[in-house]
Amino acid sequence: MVEEFVRFRGNDPHMVAELKRFRHELTGTGRLIAASDLLAARDTRGDVGTNISTEQEMNRTDPWDVVTAALKRLQEALRVLEEYAKPLNREAAVRFERLRYDSYGLEQDIVTRWDARMRFAHVRLYVIITASLCNGDWLDTARAAINGGADCLQLREKDIPDGELLRRAEAMVNLCREQSTVSIINDRPDIAAISGADGVHVGQDELPPAATQLVVGAHRIVGFSTHTVEQAKIGGQLNPTYLAIGPMYASDTKMQSHIAGPDTLRQVAREVNHPLVAIGGITLGNLGEVVDAGARSVCVCGAIISSDNVTSAAQAFKKRLPGVE
Repeated sequence: MVEEFVRFRGNDPHMVAELKRFRHELTGTGRLIAASDLLAARDTRGDVGTNISTEQEMNRTDPWDVVTAALKRLQEALRVLEEYAKPLNREAAVRFERLRYDSYGLEQDIVTRWDARMRFAHVRLYVIITASLCNGDWLDTARAAINGGADCLQLREKDIPDGELLRRAEAMVNLCREQSTVSIINDRPDIAAISGADGVHVGQDELPPAATQLVVGAHRIVGFSTHTVEQAKIGGQLNPTYLAIGPMYASDTKMQSHIAGPDTLRQVAREVNHPLVAIGGITLGNLGEVVDAGARSVCVCGAIISSDNVTSAAQAFKKRLPGVE
């Protein structure tokens, strides 16, 4: 049940592979009793346990409740197998014990990764905040973007001292927390963790997603920049929370030697299951092309934060995005 959930509901290839490995190792542990003897011992009609149930057993409000119950039953079953294997096959008992401990780690990974995915799932308008590009105070600009419908803010400051970066990160995180907006820090897992941000975004030249996750914790969102279809395929295997695809167009905000364009986004959307964020040079004038290419979320910087009315600019973007009522 857990494997089907992370495969079809979570679209999580990394966890599907882990669960498949776990399942094969479990079935490969060996039988303690011959299958024919197990079948002969079955007595469903005479089993007193078939008529005993509790109301809680039927209380499942959503698929996540089903998965949670399945994970707990897996651990209980492994403990039973471990204990009853001890008088029959000590080696099998040791393997069941190790699998039980592995199941605790799997549960933690599934729950925390799912939490990060769910927090990012509603993001449609993602706005980058860089003080030098803002017409006014950067924090006022961030607040105005949220008022205009920004679902996620990323603080991107490349050239300021660490102490000042942390101060700004904490200020933005507090603002986002008050407004129920996702907060992301660019490039710096340490600043993201210390400031309490919801996540961090890293590029091709920074720490890879798995190493980044070790720094910030499995419960935080990790975004990863990709510029080609091949990078996106490889990036998906590294299991970030989302992949950024770009740049869509040339941009004065961040100079790039390679322009991915909407065609790259369109191909990546066909071949990669991870949540995708289109980024780079997106304006109201070309937003339609990006949406037509399959963008469900777009990341915008200058077209919003450099405008005369940040709130109105954000509103104009938000109302043209898919899934926005």
